[in-house]
Amino acid sequence: MPFTFTAAHSSRITKPRAKKISLKRAASTPFPKLNQRKPIQRSASKPELLEVDADDLFHDHLDDVGLVACLATDLSLRDVVPVMKYIRSHMFDDIPERSGMNSTRTAEVLNFRRLLPPIVTNAHVHALIKSPTLVEREIGELTSAGLVRKIVVPGRGVGRSSISDALVLVEDWDQLVRTAAVLGTDLIDKYVQQLRTASLSPTVTRGVFDATEVSQLMRAGFLSAPSQALNSPNVFSRPMDGSSGTLTSIVSIARANSASLAASSSQGPGREARNSGSASSGASRPQEPHFPTIPSAGSTRNVGDLQLALPSTGAFLKLLHEARTHLLSILGKSKFREAPLYLLRERWDGGVETAEQAARSSNYGRSFAGVLPGRTRKWKHFYGLRFDWVLEECAGAGLVEVFETGSVGRGVRAL
Repeated sequence: MPFTFTAAHSSRITKPRAKKISLKRAASTPFPKLNQRKPIQRSASKPELLEVDADDLFHDHLDDVGLVACLATDLSLRDVVPVMKYIRSHMFDDIPERSGMNSTRTAEVLNFRRLLPPIVTNAHVHALIKSPTLVEREIGELTSAGLVRKIVVPGRGVGRSSISDALVLVEDWDQLVRTAAVLGTDLIDKYVQQLRTASLSPTVTRGVFDATEVSQLMRAGFLSAPSQALNSPNVFSRPMDGSSGTLTSIVSIARANSASLAASSSQGPGREARNSGSASSGASRPQEPHFPTIPSAGSTRNVGDLQLALPSTGAFLKLLHEARTHLLSILGKSKFREAPLYLLRERWDGGVETAEQAARSSNYGRSFAGVLPGRTRKWKHFYGLRFDWVLEECAGAGLVEVFETGSVGRGVRAL
């Protein structure tokens, strides 16, 4: 082996090499070598567990400190007659300046309110007066004195939602009859005399009105046939429909003349069946108009079978029934069928623009801060019916109860 071999060739010590300049762009993340993956796309059919249903009105259970025995805010309401006047005067809200309704719809709403009968339910009176015994005793005294008349409403609702009794001031009834343009002066005086003398009788006595007068009164809606209350196909009707808006629906009387009424009084129910049978068999002769039998002087049915009534009663009953149902449906969206009073009021009003929101919008130069009232159910279907009025109706009928929560004010619970 030559001695010229040195350790420099076998040494593992090497000189550091120059680093290559990389032209690649540095990664933006401090961990570029970690495995990255896209986030998991969750299915739309499986919502988050913590997400609350948008239709849920109130999902918490309210504390019940005690029930509210009387809903009256005015302490002077202690007698039945002032309470009845208060209920009628506080039934609807005033039409707001910025309502979102055109002139035709506004006139429709005002005419509907004007043509409603001056009826107050017995349950509504009980909701504003604390003692039920004193209320019934005073109603009996006022009825005996001829100041108040009680109306029996058959076949409207089932169970607690039924509308059985209603009250009317005789002076309001008298004024309504005297403003009827279709009735003569003599017939009006005779009807008012019968209204004031027989204050406890809901029917007309025999021989007071003849067949022509009975026909006029039924067309105007001030008389009805109680035997046809449950057989009528039109349970509710609009105002301005005459006799169809009374406690019973007698639509065809307005289309019949006096001669056909007198001729039909001698015919029985079998004639109607024969007419319907001939129509179904395709007979060539024209079918006679169908209308209820009007009693005459020689008929077996006497005039006492007719009942005193008010026009457009069906429209009032329909409005009351639908308002009760809608309020209960709002409470049904809550988990425990209860909600704070303020939240329930907002739902009934439909989230319309309040006075504070309007003032705040005008300060910031905006012209709108909420939903127009004309687009809400309160004005489209209920003609501006007040929330407090509907709540008192439901509370008096035993459909809901109002209680103190101690934290969020009053609460309402469906029963």
